[in-house]
Amino acid sequence: MILPIQLNQVEVLKGKKVLVTAGPTWVAIDRVRVITSVFSGETGLRIARYLSGLGCHVNLFMGPGCARFLNNDWNHMQVRNFFYFQDLKNLLTSLEETSYDVIIHSSAVADFHPQNPFNGKIKSGVSDLNIKFSPTPKLIDMIRTLARSSFLVAFKLEVGKNEHELIQAGWDSLQRHGSDLVIANNYEQMSGEEHVAFIIDPSHQILRVENKTQLCTRLAEKVACRLALASPVHSQGKLWKKKRLAINESKSS
Repeated sequence: MILPIQLNQVEVLKGKKVLVTAGPTWVAIDRVRVITSVFSGETGLRIARYLSGLGCHVNLFMGPGCARFLNNDWNHMQVRNFFYFQDLKNLLTSLEETSYDVIIHSSAVADFHPQNPFNGKIKSGVSDLNIKFSPTPKLIDMIRTLARSSFLVAFKLEVGKNEHELIQAGWDSLQRHGSDLVIANNYEQMSGEEHVAFIIDPSHQILRVENKTQLCTRLAEKVACRLALASPVHSQGKLWKKKRLAINESKSS
């Protein structure tokens, strides 16, 4: 079931400390060749830029993509570049010492790596090249373990899935990795500004967006709403309302 939401609480994000990961990761097959993905990091950069514009203190871990930086990006956020899967993993160990209010993990992380990268350059004349791969550790699980108090947004990419299958895959990912939101994407619906995606939360509310601009704005609204609901001020307000209701009920009885 698709449930539209209308929120206007982005001011809650002002001053929040945010980490965004973006771009692909490399895994080496030899000293000069790598396997990577087709993703540029543009979506993560756009999200980081938008949140920075709302007054968030943004750290961006950016992989070796071709995302289009603006001159002001370098002034308004802290950017740290990585190339290889291990580089990003090492950067994320900083979560042991640095706390973030929000972590948005949009990086297109390699799912597999060669078991035995060649220590040199594989000769170009080899006619039959066999490379054995092993799964990489799930960095989303590492993030969740090291940053249990952070509001965590994960991304789930699928290829060739219909809408129902994509939403189910996103929901399964959210349940499996313990994120606070997941953004489910279909590769066939990501091109330039077009970016059809579904923002899914643990209550199974689902919000569809049609492009990158909507993704940035609606994601910010959704995160802001959840942070506002979890804030001590909001909790105290609910407690006061309950006490007031109890007092009124006792007076009327």
